[in-house]
Amino acid sequence: MKDTIHRIAPHNKEECKKSYLPIRDTLDIVGGKWKLQITHALTDGPLRFKELQREIGAVTARMLSKELKDLEMNELVKRQVHATAPVTVEYSLTEYGKTLKPVVLALYTWGNRHRERILKGKKK
Repeated sequence: MKDTIHRIAPHNKEECKKSYLPIRDTLDIVGGKWKLQITHALTDGPLRFKELQREIGAVTARMLSKELKDLEMNELVKRQVHATAPVTVEYSLTEYGKTLKPVVLALYTWGNRHRERILKGKKK
């Protein structure tokens, strides 16, 4: 791990600023309270808006709509309109959106270890 960090470590102030851009971009795209929950809910397949809202829980329709638009703009989620009566709309992960799975797993693994570490510290 140190070797990897050393290889990508910047050598001057300007390189340092640029080296964090991909991380900031990632956090901007998946950050916030709902985006990871939305992408996780869609991992098992397409869902309609209300199904997605029920799956996530406390998210308002307005916030869910906003977050879905952001995820769609970043090509992580696909919105598909079906010509039925009434019209139905389904949301699904794009192939690109599915590439988030290892990222989410890494965050989960780290978060789980961190939680255990903190809880152990509180018991002492």
